[in-house]
Formats: sequence, C-alpha cells, structure tokens
Amino acid sequence: MAIATPEDALKHPTWSMGRKLTIDSATLMNKGLELIEAYYLFPVEPNQLDVVIHPQSIVHCLVEYSDGSVLAQLSSPDMRTPIAYSLAWPERMWAPTERLDLTKIGSLNFESPDNERFPALRLAQEAMEADNGATTVLNGANEIAVQAFLDRKIGLPSISALVAETVEAASREGISKPKALDDVFALDEMGRRLARSLLLEMD
Repeated sequence: MAIATPEDALKHPTWSMGRKLTIDSATLMNKGLELIEAYYLFPVEPNQLDVVIHPQSIVHCLVEYSDGSVLAQLSSPDMRTPIAYSLAWPERMWAPTERLDLTKIGSLNFESPDNERFPALRLAQEAMEADNGATTVLNGANEIAVQAFLDRKIGLPSISALVAETVEAASREGISKPKALDDVFALDEMGRRLARSLLLEMD
C-alpha cells in the first residue's frame, strides 16, 4: 500500500463512483463514513453498527432483528440505483441498471475488515463514538488528505495518518457538538484548515 499510486488505487473491481469515493474505498474510509451516516439517520447506537467486507459488492446493507433474522438489500453495484431511489422516494422508479442474476454471480463472500491495515475505519468509529462533532472534522480532513494523495503529495497510508493527526489537533483546540448548520460548517473548516497545516509539515 505504501507504494500504491493514484492509478493503482483508482482501479476498483466492481464500482464506478468517481475519484474521491474510489480512494475512500481503497482506505475503507467509505465504510467508516457509511457507519457515521447510519448512526445519524437511524435510531441506533454505535455498538449496534458493524462493517463486513463483501468483495462482490452485491449486498449493500444487512439489518438484524431481535429474533435473529437478517434482511439484506441486494442490487448490482451501480450508483444509479440509490440515486433513482432518492429521486423517487418514497416510491420506486425504473432505473437503467443491470438486473441482478444470482445464478450468474454464484456465491457471496464476507470477511471481517483488517483494522490494522485499514486504520481509517477505526478512526471513523472513534469519531462516531465521541459524538461531539469529531465526525465532521474527520470528514473535512479526509477531503484534504485524499486530494493530497491524488496530487501525489502523500502516499496512500498517509491519508489515514493525516486524518488521525488532524482529529487529534482539533481535540486539543476543542471540538464542540454542533447545534446549528453554521457549527457544522465551522467544524468542517477546522478539519480542512488543520489538515492543510499538517500537510505542509509533512512536505
């Protein structure tokens, strides 16, 4: 991973979702951001959320009920599916996506994430558990770090390192839980400002 180039990291095997999100996928920050998204969208606690790695990108979420049953949302890996759903919600609309053929896919595999190799996931979980606005700082810092990697200023592992240092620096300055939209913008700017400053020290 230390010698991975932007071209290497942008070769996602199943998704076509733009440069930024593809790099987030390479670091697993995308999964961390999805955890944060679920935490704020649904009435769940951090310990009720988890991540599994699924190479086929067919199962997009799993919901476990109190009786032990699990419901899965499956579709071909195509961003037009969630876009169509968001446009038509609460109804469904036709989307020009490949229809799912489970017999052609054959099997679905799942594995646990490697938090040592992919520390971005742990960083996102810690920010979510802090519940103090650190998630916004983390997201702003990640925007700067990913762009720095794409600009060949830092290596792929340094994305997570820069984000971690930024969140630590923000904690020393003091992070307050946002109460209004302006507070969110301020936290985002704090993350970006601190990340840019730390990035200059890394040069």
